[in-house]
Formats: sequence, structure tokens, C-alpha cells
Amino acid sequence: MIKAVIDTNVIVSAYITKNPDSATAKVWEAVLQCKLTPVYNEEILDEYVDVLHRRKFGVPERLINHAIDQIVTNGIRSERIQSNEAFPDPKDVVFYEVALSKDDAYLVTGNTKHFPNKPIVVTPAEMLDILQREGLL
Repeated sequence: MIKAVIDTNVIVSAYITKNPDSATAKVWEAVLQCKLTPVYNEEILDEYVDVLHRRKFGVPERLINHAIDQIVTNGIRSERIQSNEAFPDPKDVVFYEVALSKDDAYLVTGNTKHFPNKPIVVTPAEMLDILQREGLL
């Protein structure tokens, strides 16, 4: 089982892309197909709900509800492990700290420059490579 905290930008990109073969769409599809186990906490869920409801993205309510339901039903709720790393955006810290809470968990983000340069922080394309190596795609 591969576990990962999914940054909000990955989910938003998956919903708004016109390319179903994009890395973000494929990562989100892996979550929906239970090939990638999301790790989350309440702060992360709250951000997902807030951002996905933004009018500019136009994500239908039923898709938002489905996304949250899938994460809660098939994911792993976890707590933060405090990090002493510096972050350009304090709102990003929770994603990194929740990823640290589970052994072998990743943080999948389209904004790797916002996080420490650590092996657990991967792009959607890198996560697809990991899933392929594990025979999950």
C-alpha cells in the first residue's frame, strides 16, 4: 500500500484539466481506485472543501462530496508531526507534517519548491512512476 498526502493543488488540477491523461488526473484516479491511500487530517479536509468550493474552479458539489467521501472512507486519518523546516507559505506546513506522521508516506504536490527538498516530496509525475514500479498502474 502506498500512502500519500495529496496537496490541494493536485486535486484541483485533476478536476479542472482538459487532459484526462495528465499526471494530476492519473494520481487522483489512483486515489479513487484505491491504488493510492490518502493520508489526511481535519485541517487538510477543511482546505480541500474550501478550495474546491471556489467559484473560479467550477467543481460541482457532487464531485466535491465524492472526493471528500473517498478520502475519508479509503484514507488514513493522522496527526501532524512537528517539523522545524522553513516554509514560504505557512498553510503548506500541515501537508508536510501529516506526511511525516506515517512511515513511507509521500507528499504529492505540484509545488515542490514550497516544501523541503526531501525524498518524500514528489510531483504527480514522480508518484505515477512510483505507482508503476509497484505494479499498481
